[in-house]
Amino acid sequence: MLGGPEGMVLLVLVLVLFGGAQLPKLARNLGRAQKEFKDGLADATRQDPEPKPLVKEVAAPETSEVAASLTKEVSEPS
Repeated sequence: MLGGPEGMVLLVLVLVLFGGAQLPKLARNLGRAQKEFKDGLADATRQDPEPKPLVKEVAAPETSEVAASLTKEVSEPS
């Protein structure tokens, strides 16, 4: 991690790069990003009591109906 001297150098570097007027906006945006990240993490770890299915179940037609329709299409002359 950063010690005392490294932290001071980093602080001076940030101050020179962004200027004194931009530091409050930068800190505010970092705080908002951190809060949004924590909220997203909390939502991801929360479990649904009943997960919703991704695919809607549809009843398949009977095989005899499918066979009859295919036979009818093949036997009809074009």
